[in-house]
Amino acid sequence: MPRRLRLTRRFQVAMSEDAYRRLRRFANDAGLDEGEALSFLFENFDSVTDAEVLPHRLRLFNAELEERKR
Repeated sequence: MPRRLRLTRRFQVAMSEDAYRRLRRFANDAGLDEGEALSFLFENFDSVTDAEVLPHRLRLFNAELEERKR
């Protein structure tokens, strides 16, 4: 029997407009709300990310982060 999804943790999240639009689009396509979509992504993080590409994308993001904050 599948476990019931209980959203027990709530926290403030700051994200870019682009990230929020992408989250909303993903949630809508999957028939989920934003919280359920985030839970799915983090519960299945290893299988929804490409382990070879992730470090490179993270380096690029970190390199641009200070400029994006302005």
